[in-house]
Amino acid sequence: MSNCIFCQIIAGEKPAQIYYHDEQVTAFQDIHPVAPTHILIVPNKHIASMNDLIAEDQSLMGQMMLAARQLAHERGIASAGYRLIINTGPHGGQVVYHLHLHLIGGQRMHFPMG
Repeated sequence: MSNCIFCQIIAGEKPAQIYYHDEQVTAFQDIHPVAPTHILIVPNKHIASMNDLIAEDQSLMGQMMLAARQLAHERGIASAGYRLIINTGPHGGQVVYHLHLHLIGGQRMHFPMG
């Protein structure tokens, strides 16, 4: 999608700090980090949200998780722990409608309880 900021980053049309790229996924720095490590892992294929996944996307989702694991080790946050988040839809906090996995770590995470 030509107007999707994540598609433009994947295509190299918009600047971003890229940490990982393969045939299926790309990972880059979040522009509004909430922790010392805040990386977005996105499929190279445009998928608007979790609600748009199909059975054929199963290996793609697995690759996103494996990329997150690798990045956590590379960034030195794997042993202390990290958080993986996928926001879906407006009530889920999704802002950019290109599926993305947040890898967040480098500090103790707190879980807000209402």
